[in-house]
Formats: sequence, structure tokens, C-alpha cells
Amino acid sequence: MIKPRFDAVLFDCDGVLVDSEPITNGILRDMLEESGWTLTPEECMALFIGKAVKDQAGLIEANTGKPLTEEWMVRFRERRNEGLVSRVKPIRGAVGMSAAIHALFNGRIACASGADRFKVELQMDKCGLMPYFRGRIFSGHEMPRSKPFPDVYLAAAAALGVDARRCAVIEDTVTGVAAGVAAGATVFGYSPAEAGHDAPGALRKAGAVTIFTDMAELTGLLA
Repeated sequence: MIKPRFDAVLFDCDGVLVDSEPITNGILRDMLEESGWTLTPEECMALFIGKAVKDQAGLIEANTGKPLTEEWMVRFRERRNEGLVSRVKPIRGAVGMSAAIHALFNGRIACASGADRFKVELQMDKCGLMPYFRGRIFSGHEMPRSKPFPDVYLAAAAALGVDARRCAVIEDTVTGVAAGVAAGATVFGYSPAEAGHDAPGALRKAGAVTIFTDMAELTGLLA
């Protein structure tokens, strides 16, 4: 029996377990353009990846000249959810990896996302990941502070009954890596070539100790 290096593994959701960032950011870009702020897909991704839209209200208002209303956010979530239901898929290899790590850690894994719970659970159900994370899903929207603060990772570790300093965190954005580092965890940065993830150098600079590009690698890295 392989003895794991850590007591638990805490996963981000978007860009780590599910390939949702191009969908969500595409809808966000379209709605920002409708509000008067034109961005390329690449510019929108660079500005908003890994961040909750509601937390970027000041930036959006400064560039559109309009208040970010609750009505606008409701429309965004509706369009986002429609896009995710029709198009979201798991990250390549994420389902098999989740099954393997769930078994290796005797169920001591969790999803700690900066997104709202409805979105996270919708994606987990759609992508076949819920069996490995049911009852262990944590949303930054339900914490005093969202990423890059460590609150969601600290809450996940506490719920699993482990010290966050004995956890591995799996992240793909600078914002998320900063949250894992602030929690005291060891952060592994996922940075494949596809769009929707921060670059390896940026993840290392933020504090990721190891960079990997294929989910097939992760079980071996954690064991």
C-alpha cells in the first residue's frame, strides 16, 4: 500500500476539475461588450480568470461607466448556467484521477472553489465528478472572504478534520495558488497548454511548488 505524503487533497473546480473557464469568460466578455466595454477573449481571460465576477465590480464599473447591479449579475448567472449545461466537460483525465485519489486518501478529498455553490454542483453533476466530492464541496461565496484569501481552503481542511498545512492544494490560477499558500498548504499548479489556465512561471512565482500538465501525473506526485 502506497502511503500518501499528505493527509488530504483540496481541489479547485474551474480549470482543474471542469473545463469551464472558456465558456464562462466567453459569456462574460459578450455581456461586458453589451455594456460598453470591448475586450478580446484573451484580455477577458487575463483579467478575470480565477476571480469572482462580483469581486471585480469596481473594475467593471470603471470601464463600462455603469453600476454592476444585481439584475445584471442575475442575467450573467442565467446565461452562464445555460452555457455550462450545454457545453461543460471535465478536464481531460479528471474523472479517473478523482476516483484514484479518492481511493488513495480514503475519501479525504474536497473541492474548494471561489465560485457559487450552484455553479460548482451543476458542473460536478454534469461531468460525473459528484460521487467523489458529494458532501465535501465548499464555496468561496459562503466564506467571509473569497480567494486569494485562504478561507475556503481552511474551511475544507477543518471539515475533513485535518491541518491545512498537511494538505495538498491543486490550482491552476495565481489567485487560487495564493489562497492555498496563505492557508499553509502545499500547492501543485496545473498548467496545460490549453487556454484557461495561468502560465507555469506565474504559478511558481505565486508559490506553487510543483507544476504539472496532465492529470494522469497527479496521483504519482501526491503518493
